[in-house]
Amino acid sequence: MTSEKKLPPLVIGNLKIPIPIIQGGMGIRISTAPLVSAVSNNGGMGILASVTLGESEPDFKTNYVEANSRALRKEIKKIKEMTDRPFGVNIMCMLSDYESLVEVCKEEKIAAIFSGAGLPSNLPELLDGIDIKKVPIVSSAKAANLICKIWDKKYSTIPDALVVEGPKAGGHLGFKMEQLNQYNDDDEKGTSAIDLDNILKDVLEIIIKFEEKYNRKIPVIAAGGIFTGKDIARVMNFGVSGVQMGTRFVCTVECDVSDTFKQTYINSSKEDIKIIMSPLGYPGRVILNPFMKRVLEIDKIKTACSFRCIKNCKADKVNFCIAKALLAAQKGNMEDGLVFCGENAHRVTEILTVPALMQELVNEAEIFYKHKPEKSLYRDTIK
Repeated sequence: MTSEKKLPPLVIGNLKIPIPIIQGGMGIRISTAPLVSAVSNNGGMGILASVTLGESEPDFKTNYVEANSRALRKEIKKIKEMTDRPFGVNIMCMLSDYESLVEVCKEEKIAAIFSGAGLPSNLPELLDGIDIKKVPIVSSAKAANLICKIWDKKYSTIPDALVVEGPKAGGHLGFKMEQLNQYNDDDEKGTSAIDLDNILKDVLEIIIKFEEKYNRKIPVIAAGGIFTGKDIARVMNFGVSGVQMGTRFVCTVECDVSDTFKQTYINSSKEDIKIIMSPLGYPGRVILNPFMKRVLEIDKIKTACSFRCIKNCKADKVNFCIAKALLAAQKGNMEDGLVFCGENAHRVTEILTVPALMQELVNEAEIFYKHKPEKSLYRDTIK
């Protein structure tokens, strides 16, 4: 293996991640301390998902905001005991306790906040004067341009990095259902407007003006459907600085979910993976399990919601409580549990350790990675 083919580190300002792999933040309680610390310890960057962490706190149902903040702080401290390397926290913009969770991260001095499911328009204000990397998650060049313009105009700053998530991602997706229905997953030419490669190209073009104005790079991190080392090399050869992966990390020894949850991935077929309309009003990719079959067969599953994890939750109108369903699945209850996944979940065949998975991905990526000039293939074409 020649040195010029070695994958470059992911550099976000003064933060250097030796292996340019971000483990996606997966809620609810999928990416917690054991997984996050293992990824960071093995050269990548682990991401803790903050949503509904307080479920194990005794006052979760009566004191939702404080219980979640307390649990987040505990989990961050646990990660710090398990690794001295950088890690991040994923905080969805739609969370009703968004500001409180950001405040905990601020106080605990974590390395980065990754924020999607909406635009984190006021994140610079919440982190004013604090060196925590601010990384919006977007699904289009339009959204990337908008968040850069808002931050530029209101706060005289730009994102420290951008995660660009394509249509093959797991969980909630940043696309309209009609876009996903039209998307041809087998289109080798990548002609769809929402094909990840096309979105990456557009984002890389759009951010140039902001990079030039602030004289610093906005690293772009590709996400959604990245499954193998070859996939990593392919998008990095386009000019992105790193990748974010979720699905591959679910079936690791260190992932703190039940074996039943992991086996749902391993036992799934391509036909089992469906896109549904989530109670939150977003399309979501799931595995067809006993619970999802019930959801699809009846109009509404009777449930009561004693908390409001989402700002605009209409608990009396939705057909099921997604938080309860995700918590049930995490514990292995597939009769009442919803399992989110990426499009490639059916390709998972075994449970690996994080070190073994990271080594596999790096070894393959370095075979296909092309040494290139500092400017990306896309950016060289921009006048």
